[in-house]
Amino acid sequence: MTSPDLGSILLASPDPDRLRDWYCRAFGATPSPDGDVRFGGVSVLFDQRDDVAAKNPEPGRTILNFHVDDAAAVAARLDEMDADWLVPLEERSEGMLFGTLIDPDGNYFQIIELGARYLAARVPAPSATLGSAPFSGFAVDDIDAAAAFYRDTLGLTVTEEYGLLAIQIGGDKTVLAYPKENHTPAEYTILNFPVEDIDAAVDALRERGVTFERYQGMEADERGIFRGGGPYIAWFTDPAGNILSVLQER
Repeated sequence: MTSPDLGSILLASPDPDRLRDWYCRAFGATPSPDGDVRFGGVSVLFDQRDDVAAKNPEPGRTILNFHVDDAAAVAARLDEMDADWLVPLEERSEGMLFGTLIDPDGNYFQIIELGARYLAARVPAPSATLGSAPFSGFAVDDIDAAAAFYRDTLGLTVTEEYGLLAIQIGGDKTVLAYPKENHTPAEYTILNFPVEDIDAAVDALRERGVTFERYQGMEADERGIFRGGGPYIAWFTDPAGNILSVLQER
């Protein structure tokens, strides 16, 4: 049995609009037309309920963890909002910044920055020959545009250090993006993202502004999905023109 995806979290509140707007200001987010707020791959729903107190009596029971690229900048914005800190931002281990705050309803949430040093320390030690944890990389012409696309549009965890991007593409797998002058987009698919429902994935990406490619000899349907031989697949590009895909096994 395939484990389910965690699609959303509900924060109940006596004043859900106030709480949603507070989180949007804290993290520079924008609510969807339905009122939920998407953080990476998880939507947070804010709902009014009569069976919750004005202040959470057990805030340590459930804590939202926000993985950010620049914890110091997020902390500064929260300070401007007079946010309450339970544990100030600190370096927990080399390359990891960690802080715990209290939202207006008394819920705890945390901001976490996993820097390149922290991630590199978690890579298994290489063997005497080729190593036990190889990773791939690709070039882009605009590192800031790439970071915004892979983080905000695709909902992946992206960390940046020394002008390079470490993109978490599932589990402990990381791919590196690096800036290159006179960049020429790859003419092949550099990343494939397996999904369980390609129609839903394509629709969700379209809502985030992604345009799907069509190639001669690979006739796609109205969504841009090729349903010929092999898996169902739809191709799109990142801001640098590199080709990506979502695909679903038949």
